[in-house]
Amino acid sequence: MNKEDQVIKGFRDLYNKMVWLNKDKMEDSLKGYTSSEVHCIEYIENNRDANVTKLAETFYMTRGAFSKLTQKLIKKGLIESYQKSDNKKEVYFKLTPQGKVIYNIHNDLHKEFQERDKAVFEQVSEEQFDSVLNFVDKYNRHLDAEIKKVGIVINSE
Repeated sequence: MNKEDQVIKGFRDLYNKMVWLNKDKMEDSLKGYTSSEVHCIEYIENNRDANVTKLAETFYMTRGAFSKLTQKLIKKGLIESYQKSDNKKEVYFKLTPQGKVIYNIHNDLHKEFQERDKAVFEQVSEEQFDSVLNFVDKYNRHLDAEIKKVGIVINSE
């Protein structure tokens, strides 16, 4: 296996192990909510003026799929829509108090998982971090360009 394959396999293995380790605790703590719903809630809380277009671009899904998802979250009382006085055409979303509860549970779990894995990150030098971050950034930019070639515009904020 060449180094490129090793890197890709390594990223996949890391991701799959993190998902596997975190899955039970996430599902127990966020029972009744799908991963898509929780990550939509997270995005809305962390990004001002979130709308269906921004959500769809961020999660590489269609606007129709996100429109359905946001309607579900509205029905569950987790988000609410609003419009700006200067733009009545665009619909934005914000969390309700109940949505903030779900966001906080999810955020606390991520902090717990970061604490679990802290020992590894403490052993990594600034130079090593910079090297990995540089690689990830280059690969992301390459994939953005490839996605753009097939006609999908990604908002990489």
